[in-house]
Amino acid sequence: MDIIQSYSLILVILAATFGFIMAWGIGANDVANAMGTSVGSKAITLKQAILIAMVFEFAGAYLAGGEVTSTIRKGIIDAGYFQSIPEYLVLGMIASLLAAGTWLVIASFYGWPVSTTHSIIGAIVGFTAVGVSTEAVEWGKILGIVGSWVVTPAISGFVAVLIFLSAKKLILDREHPFQEAVRFVPIYMGMAGFIMSLVTIKKGLKHVGLGLPATQGYILAISIGVGVAIIGAIAIRYINNRNSKKLLLIDSGESNGQLPNLSLEEQQLKVERVFAVLMVLTACCMAFAHGSNDVANAIGPLAAVVSVVSNDGVILDNSPLAWWILPLGGFGIVMGLALFGKRVMKTIGEGITHLTPSRGFAAELAAATTVLIASGTGLPISTTQTLVGAVLGVGMVQGVAALNGKIVRNIVASWVVTLPAGAAFSIIIFFILKAIFGV
Repeated sequence: MDIIQSYSLILVILAATFGFIMAWGIGANDVANAMGTSVGSKAITLKQAILIAMVFEFAGAYLAGGEVTSTIRKGIIDAGYFQSIPEYLVLGMIASLLAAGTWLVIASFYGWPVSTTHSIIGAIVGFTAVGVSTEAVEWGKILGIVGSWVVTPAISGFVAVLIFLSAKKLILDREHPFQEAVRFVPIYMGMAGFIMSLVTIKKGLKHVGLGLPATQGYILAISIGVGVAIIGAIAIRYINNRNSKKLLLIDSGESNGQLPNLSLEEQQLKVERVFAVLMVLTACCMAFAHGSNDVANAIGPLAAVVSVVSNDGVILDNSPLAWWILPLGGFGIVMGLALFGKRVMKTIGEGITHLTPSRGFAAELAAATTVLIASGTGLPISTTQTLVGAVLGVGMVQGVAALNGKIVRNIVASWVVTLPAGAAFSIIIFFILKAIFGV
Protein backbone atom coordinates (compact mmCIF):
# COMPACT_ATOMS: atom_id res chain seq x y z
CA MET A 1 0.00 0.00 0.00
CA ASP A 2 2.85 2.40 0.85
CA ILE A 3 4.41 1.66 -2.53
CA ILE A 4 1.26 2.79 -4.34
CA GLN A 5 0.95 6.02 -2.35
CA SER A 6 4.65 6.84 -2.53
CA TYR A 7 5.16 6.10 -6.22
CA SER A 8 1.66 6.68 -7.63
CA LEU A 9 2.75 9.01 -10.44
CA ILE A 10 5.71 6.83 -11.41
CA LEU A 11 3.52 3.72 -11.52
CA VAL A 12 0.95 5.40 -13.75
CA ILE A 13 3.67 6.74 -16.06
CA LEU A 14 5.24 3.27 -16.30
CA ALA A 15 1.87 1.68 -17.03
CA ALA A 16 1.02 4.30 -19.65
CA THR A 17 4.43 3.93 -21.31
CA PHE A 18 4.29 0.15 -21.42
CA GLY A 19 0.62 0.32 -22.45
CA PHE A 20 1.66 2.46 -25.41
CA ILE A 21 4.39 -0.09 -26.26
CA MET A 22 1.79 -2.84 -26.12
CA ALA A 23 -0.57 -0.86 -28.37
CA TRP A 24 2.35 -0.19 -30.71
CA GLY A 25 3.00 -3.94 -30.88
CA ILE A 26 -0.68 -4.57 -31.61
CA GLY A 27 -0.48 -2.11 -34.48
CA ALA A 28 2.69 -3.67 -35.85
CA ASN A 29 1.33 -7.21 -35.66
CA ASP A 30 -2.43 -7.49 -35.46
CA VAL A 31 -3.37 -4.45 -37.52
CA ALA A 32 -0.99 -5.68 -40.18
CA ASN A 33 -3.05 -8.88 -40.16
CA ALA A 34 -6.26 -6.92 -40.54
CA MET A 35 -4.93 -4.85 -43.44
CA GLY A 36 -2.85 -7.64 -44.99
CA THR A 37 -5.66 -9.13 -47.08
CA SER A 38 -6.44 -5.77 -48.65
CA VAL A 39 -2.80 -4.97 -49.42
CA GLY A 40 -1.97 -8.54 -50.48
CA SER A 41 -4.85 -8.61 -52.97
CA LYS A 42 -3.63 -5.27 -54.39
CA ALA A 43 -6.98 -3.66 -53.59
CA ILE A 44 -5.24 -0.87 -51.64
CA THR A 45 -1.66 0.27 -51.25
CA LEU A 46 0.35 0.21 -48.04
CA LYS A 47 -0.04 3.97 -47.61
CA GLN A 48 -3.79 3.70 -48.10
CA ALA A 49 -3.94 0.90 -45.53
CA ILE A 50 -2.17 3.10 -43.00
CA LEU A 51 -4.58 5.99 -43.64
CA ILE A 52 -7.59 3.69 -43.26
CA ALA A 53 -6.17 2.27 -40.04
CA MET A 54 -5.52 5.74 -38.66
CA VAL A 55 -9.20 6.63 -38.96
CA PHE A 56 -11.07 3.39 -38.31
CA GLU A 57 -8.74 1.70 -35.81
CA PHE A 58 -8.81 4.81 -33.67
CA ALA A 59 -12.60 5.12 -34.04
CA GLY A 60 -13.13 1.47 -33.11
CA ALA A 61 -10.85 1.75 -30.09
CA TYR A 62 -12.44 4.94 -28.82
CA LEU A 63 -16.12 4.23 -29.57
CA ALA A 64 -16.46 0.48 -29.03
CA GLY A 65 -13.40 -0.58 -27.09
CA GLY A 66 -14.79 -0.27 -23.58
CA GLU A 67 -16.94 -3.41 -23.71
CA VAL A 68 -14.03 -5.82 -24.20
CA THR A 69 -11.81 -3.84 -21.86
CA SER A 70 -13.97 -4.83 -18.90
CA THR A 71 -13.45 -8.53 -19.71
CA ILE A 72 -9.66 -8.25 -19.90
CA ARG A 73 -9.50 -6.16 -16.74
CA LYS A 74 -11.73 -8.16 -14.45
CA GLY A 75 -12.41 -11.58 -15.93
CA ILE A 76 -9.06 -13.34 -16.10
CA ILE A 77 -7.90 -13.24 -12.49
CA ASP A 78 -9.72 -13.13 -9.16
CA ALA A 79 -9.21 -9.65 -7.76
CA GLY A 80 -10.02 -10.94 -4.29
CA TYR A 81 -6.54 -12.41 -3.97
CA PHE A 82 -5.05 -8.94 -4.44
CA GLN A 83 -7.19 -7.04 -1.92
CA SER A 84 -4.46 -7.18 0.73
CA ILE A 85 -1.59 -6.83 -1.76
CA PRO A 86 -2.81 -4.34 -4.40
CA GLU A 87 0.79 -3.43 -5.22
CA TYR A 88 1.19 -6.93 -6.68
CA LEU A 89 -1.71 -6.29 -9.04
CA VAL A 90 -0.23 -2.95 -10.10
CA LEU A 91 3.28 -4.28 -10.65
CA GLY A 92 1.93 -7.43 -12.32
CA MET A 93 -0.16 -5.52 -14.82
CA ILE A 94 2.78 -3.25 -15.62
CA ALA A 95 4.97 -6.33 -16.10
CA SER A 96 2.31 -7.91 -18.31
CA LEU A 97 2.17 -4.88 -20.59
CA LEU A 98 5.93 -4.77 -21.06
CA ALA A 99 6.17 -8.56 -21.47
CA ALA A 100 3.43 -8.80 -24.10
CA GLY A 101 4.67 -5.69 -25.88
CA THR A 102 8.22 -7.03 -26.02
CA TRP A 103 7.08 -10.33 -27.51
CA LEU A 104 4.98 -8.55 -30.12
CA VAL A 105 7.92 -6.40 -31.19
CA ILE A 106 10.08 -9.52 -31.56
CA ALA A 107 7.39 -11.37 -33.51
CA SER A 108 6.72 -8.39 -35.76
CA PHE A 109 10.42 -8.04 -36.54
CA TYR A 110 10.47 -11.60 -37.86
CA GLY A 111 7.12 -11.26 -39.62
CA TRP A 112 5.30 -13.74 -37.37
CA PRO A 113 1.55 -13.05 -37.16
CA VAL A 114 0.91 -13.90 -33.51
CA SER A 115 -2.05 -13.26 -31.24
CA THR A 116 -1.91 -10.16 -29.07
CA THR A 117 -4.70 -11.69 -27.00
CA HIS A 118 -2.56 -14.77 -26.39
CA SER A 119 0.32 -12.50 -25.43
CA ILE A 120 -1.42 -10.39 -22.80
CA ILE A 121 -3.49 -13.21 -21.29
CA GLY A 122 -0.40 -15.42 -21.05
CA ALA A 123 1.45 -12.57 -19.37
CA ILE A 124 -1.31 -11.91 -16.83
CA VAL A 125 -1.72 -15.61 -16.03
CA GLY A 126 2.07 -15.99 -15.73
CA PHE A 127 2.72 -13.36 -13.08
CA THR A 128 -0.46 -14.26 -11.17
CA ALA A 129 0.14 -18.02 -11.04
CA VAL A 130 3.84 -17.76 -10.11
CA GLY A 131 3.93 -14.48 -8.17
CA VAL A 132 0.65 -14.75 -6.27
CA SER A 133 -1.25 -18.05 -6.43
CA THR A 134 -2.46 -20.49 -9.04
CA GLU A 135 -5.85 -20.26 -7.38
CA ALA A 136 -6.01 -16.55 -8.22
CA VAL A 137 -6.36 -17.41 -11.92
CA GLU A 138 -9.91 -17.86 -13.17
CA TRP A 139 -9.07 -21.06 -15.01
CA GLY A 140 -12.66 -21.65 -16.06
CA LYS A 141 -12.78 -18.35 -17.90
CA ILE A 142 -9.34 -18.98 -19.35
CA LEU A 143 -10.56 -22.28 -20.78
CA GLY A 144 -13.57 -20.49 -22.23
CA ILE A 145 -11.34 -17.92 -23.89
CA VAL A 146 -8.98 -20.61 -25.19
CA GLY A 147 -12.00 -22.44 -26.54
CA SER A 148 -12.99 -19.32 -28.44
CA TRP A 149 -9.59 -19.33 -30.13
CA VAL A 150 -10.56 -22.67 -31.68
CA VAL A 151 -14.21 -21.93 -32.37
CA THR A 152 -13.91 -18.44 -33.82
CA PRO A 153 -11.45 -19.32 -36.63
CA ALA A 154 -13.77 -22.16 -37.57
CA ILE A 155 -16.78 -19.83 -37.58
CA SER A 156 -14.87 -17.17 -39.49
CA GLY A 157 -13.66 -19.71 -42.04
CA PHE A 158 -17.17 -21.07 -42.50
CA VAL A 159 -18.63 -17.58 -43.00
CA ALA A 160 -15.84 -16.75 -45.47
CA VAL A 161 -16.61 -19.90 -47.47
CA LEU A 162 -20.30 -18.99 -47.61
CA ILE A 163 -19.58 -15.44 -48.74
CA PHE A 164 -17.06 -16.46 -51.37
CA LEU A 165 -19.21 -19.31 -52.70
CA SER A 166 -22.15 -16.93 -52.99
CA ALA A 167 -19.95 -14.51 -54.93
CA LYS A 168 -18.81 -17.32 -57.22
CA LYS A 169 -22.37 -18.48 -57.85
CA LEU A 170 -23.88 -15.04 -58.30
CA ILE A 171 -21.00 -13.31 -60.08
CA LEU A 172 -17.68 -15.01 -60.81
CA ASP A 173 -18.94 -18.19 -62.51
CA ARG A 174 -21.70 -16.54 -64.54
CA GLU A 175 -21.63 -16.12 -68.30
CA HIS A 176 -21.45 -12.33 -68.02
CA PRO A 177 -19.75 -11.74 -64.67
CA PHE A 178 -19.29 -8.01 -64.94
CA GLN A 179 -22.98 -7.31 -65.36
CA GLU A 180 -23.70 -9.51 -62.34
CA ALA A 181 -21.03 -7.70 -60.32
CA VAL A 182 -22.65 -4.34 -60.98
CA ARG A 183 -25.92 -5.88 -59.79
CA PHE A 184 -24.81 -7.80 -56.69
CA VAL A 185 -21.67 -6.14 -55.30
CA PRO A 186 -23.62 -3.21 -53.81
CA ILE A 187 -25.54 -5.79 -51.76
CA TYR A 188 -22.28 -7.00 -50.23
CA MET A 189 -21.30 -3.40 -49.58
CA GLY A 190 -24.58 -2.86 -47.78
CA MET A 191 -23.90 -5.94 -45.63
CA ALA A 192 -20.52 -4.55 -44.61
CA GLY A 193 -22.00 -1.14 -43.86
CA PHE A 194 -24.70 -2.72 -41.72
CA ILE A 195 -22.22 -4.80 -39.72
CA MET A 196 -19.88 -1.91 -39.01
CA SER A 197 -22.63 0.54 -38.09
CA LEU A 198 -24.50 -1.93 -35.86
CA VAL A 199 -21.64 -2.46 -33.42
CA THR A 200 -21.05 1.30 -33.31
CA ILE A 201 -24.69 1.93 -32.44
CA LYS A 202 -25.21 -0.97 -30.04
CA LYS A 203 -21.88 -1.04 -28.20
CA GLY A 204 -19.99 2.07 -29.16
CA LEU A 205 -22.25 5.09 -28.84
CA LYS A 206 -23.16 4.29 -25.25
CA HIS A 207 -19.56 4.91 -24.25
CA VAL A 208 -19.92 8.53 -25.39
CA GLY A 209 -23.43 8.97 -23.97
CA LEU A 210 -25.37 8.46 -27.21
CA GLY A 211 -26.93 5.03 -26.71
CA LEU A 212 -30.09 4.11 -28.65
CA PRO A 213 -32.90 1.62 -27.92
CA ALA A 214 -32.47 -1.73 -29.68
CA THR A 215 -35.22 -1.21 -32.27
CA GLN A 216 -34.03 2.25 -33.22
CA GLY A 217 -30.46 0.97 -33.38
CA TYR A 218 -31.32 -1.79 -35.84
CA ILE A 219 -33.42 0.57 -37.97
CA LEU A 220 -30.55 3.05 -38.13
CA ALA A 221 -28.01 0.31 -38.95
CA ILE A 222 -30.22 -1.04 -41.74
CA SER A 223 -30.65 2.49 -43.09
CA ILE A 224 -26.90 3.01 -43.10
CA GLY A 225 -26.40 -0.33 -44.87
CA VAL A 226 -28.91 0.63 -47.55
CA GLY A 227 -27.25 4.01 -47.93
CA VAL A 228 -23.83 2.39 -48.32
CA ALA A 229 -25.24 0.03 -50.95
CA ILE A 230 -26.64 2.94 -52.94
CA ILE A 231 -23.43 4.94 -52.68
CA GLY A 232 -21.47 1.81 -53.62
CA ALA A 233 -23.57 1.26 -56.73
CA ILE A 234 -22.99 4.84 -57.84
CA ALA A 235 -19.26 4.62 -57.11
CA ILE A 236 -18.84 1.37 -59.03
CA ARG A 237 -20.57 2.79 -62.08
CA TYR A 238 -18.57 6.01 -61.91
CA ILE A 239 -15.18 4.34 -61.52
CA ASN A 240 -15.77 1.87 -64.31
CA ASN A 241 -17.19 4.54 -66.63
CA ARG A 242 -14.03 6.64 -66.47
CA ASN A 243 -12.22 4.49 -69.02
CA SER A 244 -15.13 3.84 -71.35
CA LYS A 245 -18.43 5.59 -71.82
CA LYS A 246 -19.90 2.30 -73.01
CA LEU A 247 -18.55 0.20 -70.18
CA LEU A 248 -21.96 -0.30 -68.59
CA LEU A 249 -24.56 -1.19 -71.25
CA ILE A 250 -27.38 -2.86 -69.41
CA ASP A 251 -30.41 -3.72 -71.55
CA SER A 252 -29.25 -1.46 -74.39
CA GLY A 253 -30.45 -2.89 -77.65
CA GLU A 254 -28.18 -5.17 -79.61
CA SER A 255 -25.73 -5.53 -76.75
CA ASN A 256 -28.50 -7.35 -74.89
CA GLY A 257 -27.33 -5.82 -71.65
CA GLN A 258 -23.75 -7.13 -71.96
CA LEU A 259 -20.32 -5.53 -72.30
CA PRO A 260 -19.41 -5.08 -76.00
CA ASN A 261 -16.27 -6.71 -77.43
CA LEU A 262 -14.98 -7.99 -74.10
CA SER A 263 -13.81 -11.54 -73.58
CA LEU A 264 -14.67 -13.51 -70.45
CA GLU A 265 -11.14 -12.96 -69.13
CA GLU A 266 -11.44 -9.20 -69.62
CA GLN A 267 -14.76 -9.20 -67.84
CA GLN A 268 -13.22 -11.15 -64.98
CA LEU A 269 -10.51 -8.51 -64.62
CA LYS A 270 -13.12 -5.79 -64.46
CA VAL A 271 -15.06 -7.79 -61.88
CA GLU A 272 -11.95 -7.89 -59.68
CA ARG A 273 -11.66 -4.12 -60.03
CA VAL A 274 -15.21 -3.84 -58.76
CA PHE A 275 -14.35 -6.07 -55.81
CA ALA A 276 -11.32 -3.87 -55.17
CA VAL A 277 -13.76 -1.03 -54.51
CA LEU A 278 -15.59 -3.31 -52.11
CA MET A 279 -12.32 -4.21 -50.39
CA VAL A 280 -11.90 -0.58 -49.35
CA LEU A 281 -15.14 -0.81 -47.39
CA THR A 282 -14.32 -4.18 -45.87
CA ALA A 283 -10.86 -2.90 -44.91
CA CYS A 284 -12.58 -0.07 -43.04
CA CYS A 285 -14.91 -2.58 -41.43
CA MET A 286 -12.06 -4.85 -40.37
CA ALA A 287 -10.03 -1.93 -39.03
CA PHE A 288 -12.96 -0.74 -36.92
CA ALA A 289 -13.63 -4.28 -35.71
CA HIS A 290 -10.01 -4.77 -34.75
CA GLY A 291 -9.76 -1.46 -32.95
CA SER A 292 -12.90 -2.18 -30.93
CA ASN A 293 -11.76 -5.64 -29.85
CA ASP A 294 -7.97 -5.64 -29.49
CA VAL A 295 -7.38 -2.22 -27.99
CA ALA A 296 -8.46 -3.91 -24.72
CA ASN A 297 -5.26 -5.95 -24.80
CA ALA A 298 -3.29 -2.74 -24.25
CA ILE A 299 -5.60 -0.58 -22.19
CA GLY A 300 -7.19 -3.26 -19.98
CA PRO A 301 -4.15 -3.75 -17.72
CA LEU A 302 -3.42 -0.02 -17.93
CA ALA A 303 -6.96 0.77 -16.78
CA ALA A 304 -6.54 -1.63 -13.86
CA VAL A 305 -3.34 0.12 -12.75
CA VAL A 306 -4.89 3.58 -13.01
CA SER A 307 -7.97 2.45 -11.09
CA VAL A 308 -6.01 0.94 -8.21
CA VAL A 309 -3.54 3.82 -7.95
CA SER A 310 -6.21 6.53 -8.15
CA ASN A 311 -8.16 4.82 -5.37
CA ASP A 312 -5.11 4.52 -3.05
CA GLY A 313 -4.80 0.79 -3.42
CA VAL A 314 -8.49 -0.07 -3.20
CA ILE A 315 -9.53 -2.57 -5.90
CA LEU A 316 -13.03 -1.69 -7.11
CA ASP A 317 -15.37 -4.00 -9.00
CA ASN A 318 -16.28 -1.21 -11.40
CA SER A 319 -14.52 2.04 -12.21
CA PRO A 320 -14.77 4.36 -15.21
CA LEU A 321 -11.94 4.56 -17.71
CA ALA A 322 -9.82 7.68 -17.47
CA TRP A 323 -10.48 9.90 -20.48
CA TRP A 324 -6.96 9.58 -21.88
CA ILE A 325 -6.68 5.77 -21.86
CA LEU A 326 -8.68 4.88 -24.99
CA PRO A 327 -7.05 7.61 -27.14
CA LEU A 328 -3.61 6.42 -25.96
CA GLY A 329 -4.38 2.89 -27.10
CA GLY A 330 -5.79 4.01 -30.43
CA PHE A 331 -2.82 6.25 -31.17
CA GLY A 332 -0.33 3.53 -30.26
CA ILE A 333 -2.02 1.05 -32.58
CA VAL A 334 -1.86 3.45 -35.52
CA MET A 335 1.80 4.27 -34.89
CA GLY A 336 2.74 0.59 -34.72
CA LEU A 337 1.17 -0.16 -38.10
CA ALA A 338 2.69 2.88 -39.76
CA LEU A 339 6.23 2.23 -38.54
CA PHE A 340 6.55 -1.55 -38.29
CA GLY A 341 3.61 -3.36 -39.87
CA LYS A 342 4.90 -4.19 -43.34
CA ARG A 343 6.55 -7.53 -42.53
CA VAL A 344 3.57 -9.20 -40.91
CA MET A 345 1.27 -7.71 -43.54
CA LYS A 346 3.26 -9.48 -46.24
CA THR A 347 3.02 -12.82 -44.42
CA ILE A 348 -0.73 -12.69 -43.94
CA GLY A 349 -1.57 -11.10 -47.30
CA GLU A 350 0.68 -13.10 -49.59
CA GLY A 351 2.04 -16.10 -47.70
CA ILE A 352 -0.99 -18.27 -46.89
CA THR A 353 -2.68 -18.33 -50.30
CA HIS A 354 -3.01 -16.23 -53.42
CA LEU A 355 -5.57 -13.52 -52.78
CA THR A 356 -7.59 -11.61 -55.32
CA PRO A 357 -9.93 -8.77 -54.33
CA SER A 358 -12.93 -11.11 -54.52
CA ARG A 359 -11.26 -13.64 -52.19
CA GLY A 360 -9.86 -10.97 -49.93
CA PHE A 361 -13.21 -9.29 -49.48
CA ALA A 362 -14.82 -12.57 -48.45
CA ALA A 363 -12.10 -13.18 -45.86
CA GLU A 364 -12.20 -9.65 -44.45
CA LEU A 365 -15.98 -9.42 -44.26
CA ALA A 366 -16.21 -12.83 -42.55
CA ALA A 367 -13.48 -11.94 -40.06
CA ALA A 368 -15.00 -8.53 -39.36
CA THR A 369 -18.38 -10.11 -38.73
CA THR A 370 -16.90 -12.59 -36.26
CA VAL A 371 -14.78 -9.99 -34.45
CA LEU A 372 -17.62 -7.50 -34.16
CA ILE A 373 -19.91 -10.14 -32.64
CA ALA A 374 -17.17 -11.06 -30.17
CA SER A 375 -16.54 -7.42 -29.29
CA GLY A 376 -20.23 -6.90 -28.61
CA THR A 377 -20.39 -9.88 -26.25
CA GLY A 378 -17.16 -8.93 -24.45
CA LEU A 379 -15.22 -12.04 -25.46
CA PRO A 380 -11.54 -11.22 -26.16
CA ILE A 381 -10.97 -13.44 -29.18
CA SER A 382 -7.81 -13.54 -31.25
CA THR A 383 -8.19 -11.32 -34.30
CA THR A 384 -5.18 -13.04 -35.83
CA GLN A 385 -6.71 -16.48 -35.64
CA THR A 386 -10.07 -15.19 -36.82
CA LEU A 387 -8.59 -13.63 -39.94
CA VAL A 388 -6.27 -16.55 -40.65
CA GLY A 389 -9.28 -18.85 -40.35
CA ALA A 390 -11.14 -16.74 -42.90
CA VAL A 391 -8.18 -16.71 -45.32
CA LEU A 392 -7.79 -20.47 -44.93
CA GLY A 393 -11.49 -20.90 -45.66
CA VAL A 394 -11.23 -18.90 -48.87
CA GLY A 395 -8.09 -20.78 -49.88
CA MET A 396 -9.67 -24.17 -49.28
CA VAL A 397 -12.47 -23.32 -51.71
CA GLN A 398 -9.76 -23.42 -54.38
CA GLY A 399 -8.41 -26.71 -53.03
CA VAL A 400 -5.86 -27.68 -50.39
CA ALA A 401 -3.07 -27.27 -52.94
CA ALA A 402 -3.82 -23.53 -53.00
CA LEU A 403 -2.55 -23.22 -49.41
CA ASN A 404 1.11 -22.73 -48.51
CA GLY A 405 1.54 -25.54 -45.98
CA LYS A 406 4.91 -24.32 -44.71
CA ILE A 407 3.62 -20.83 -43.94
CA VAL A 408 0.52 -22.24 -42.26
CA ARG A 409 2.64 -24.52 -40.06
CA ASN A 410 4.92 -21.62 -39.10
CA ILE A 411 1.93 -19.49 -38.17
CA VAL A 412 0.44 -22.22 -35.99
CA ALA A 413 3.83 -22.78 -34.32
CA SER A 414 4.12 -19.08 -33.52
CA TRP A 415 0.67 -19.24 -31.91
CA VAL A 416 1.75 -22.11 -29.68
CA VAL A 417 4.91 -20.29 -28.57
CA THR A 418 3.16 -16.98 -27.84
CA LEU A 419 1.29 -17.98 -24.69
CA PRO A 420 4.30 -19.36 -22.78
CA ALA A 421 6.54 -16.58 -24.12
CA GLY A 422 4.22 -13.93 -22.70
CA ALA A 423 4.07 -15.78 -19.39
CA ALA A 424 7.85 -16.20 -19.13
CA PHE A 425 8.62 -12.54 -19.89
CA SER A 426 5.95 -11.42 -17.43
CA ILE A 427 7.29 -13.54 -14.58
CA ILE A 428 10.83 -12.24 -15.07
CA ILE A 429 9.77 -8.59 -15.32
CA PHE A 430 7.41 -8.92 -12.34
CA PHE A 431 10.17 -10.05 -10.02
CA ILE A 432 12.53 -7.36 -11.37
CA LEU A 433 9.91 -4.71 -10.59
CA LYS A 434 9.41 -6.16 -7.12
CA ALA A 435 13.13 -5.85 -6.49
CA ILE A 436 13.28 -2.30 -7.83
CA PHE A 437 10.38 -1.07 -5.67
CA GLY A 438 11.41 -3.13 -2.67
CA VAL A 439 8.19 -5.11 -2.45
